[in-house]
Amino acid sequence: MTNFFLILLKTKRYKNKFMKAKTRFRKLYSKEVPLKLENGESLDSVTVAFQTFGKLNKEKTNVILVNHALTGNAHVAGKIDNDELENSNSVPQLYNYNKMYFGKEGWWSPLIGPGKAIDTEKYFVICPNVLGSCYGTTGPASINEKNKQPFAMTFPQITVRDIVKVQKKLLDKLEIKKIKLAIGGSLGGMQVLEWASMYGNFIESIMPIATSVAHSPWAIGLNEASRNAIINDPDWNNGNYNEQPEEGLKLARKIAMITYRSFESFGEKFERKLNKLTNKKNYFEVQSYLDYQGEKLTKRFDANTYLYLSKAMDLHDIGKNRDGIEKVLQNIKCKTKCIGINSDILYPVEEQKEIASKITGAEYDEIDSIHGHDAFLIEFEQLDKMIREFLE
Repeated sequence: MTNFFLILLKTKRYKNKFMKAKTRFRKLYSKEVPLKLENGESLDSVTVAFQTFGKLNKEKTNVILVNHALTGNAHVAGKIDNDELENSNSVPQLYNYNKMYFGKEGWWSPLIGPGKAIDTEKYFVICPNVLGSCYGTTGPASINEKNKQPFAMTFPQITVRDIVKVQKKLLDKLEIKKIKLAIGGSLGGMQVLEWASMYGNFIESIMPIATSVAHSPWAIGLNEASRNAIINDPDWNNGNYNEQPEEGLKLARKIAMITYRSFESFGEKFERKLNKLTNKKNYFEVQSYLDYQGEKLTKRFDANTYLYLSKAMDLHDIGKNRDGIEKVLQNIKCKTKCIGINSDILYPVEEQKEIASKITGAEYDEIDSIHGHDAFLIEFEQLDKMIREFLE
């Protein structure tokens, strides 16, 4: 039996102490002190949804910040119950997500909790939902207080820097003095790098996973294809829809899901098997899988949000207006471990190695997996070991 599963067995005694997910909402900014965005526009009011686990110490310094990916949210750990379902009934996409995953653990639950790699007996864990999302933080699906209509495409284009700026405001409101570790994969990793660039003195250590310092032409091209799928759906209606443009959002998700996995992963999972539960002729298992993933997203996510957040990823460049990427990385003083995934076609390991090579004293480690980019949401045994060693 591996050490990972021995650890899980040992932590069973904690299961009743750390199982509840609860989203909290905090309003930030005002007309007098608005959020000034990187593009020069502003927002008078921003609500941030977030979840926390563990207890903040007296010095308010035992904080681990977990940043989520594109279609993720703050449900990083704990089970969704009736209280959380009722708590979310004013946020349609979050409510739908909570119904869909009712009774389920958060997306990083194997790593977060008492006795786990991110030990809530030691650390106060916070996962904020990003600016521009549809899961309770202000974004294009939110109601504009000026006209009582959804922002839709009138929402200003935000960047990863704007996302991090709002997170820092939230932590300031919570009177947090220091971040022990900032960690996240994909878009979450971009936030981690911006945290180190913008507020390096506030952070002790960072662990960016499967990410980049600037979105590559390859990744931008894939995002553009996904966005085109949405905007070319007639039901999108220039963003002014009452019901989700399902066909466009489903196709966007299908494109993304292919890039999140790998040739070997699809081959092992599906081979050339036909799906026998449908009357469609020559309907392969892989087609059924992609249809299922697309349909699930339309029930829990917002199409305009997808457009805005994917564009924020494309705009990501930590060197912009800062004398270049290399200088920014050289100026990062946080203890750093960069994690790559050997089968990631979206953010190849060369990108993670390059980041590590430019940050003084940075370590590089690699997840060995056939599962591609999604491995940081799958290979918990490997991540458990990497996080424990880094936090020692």
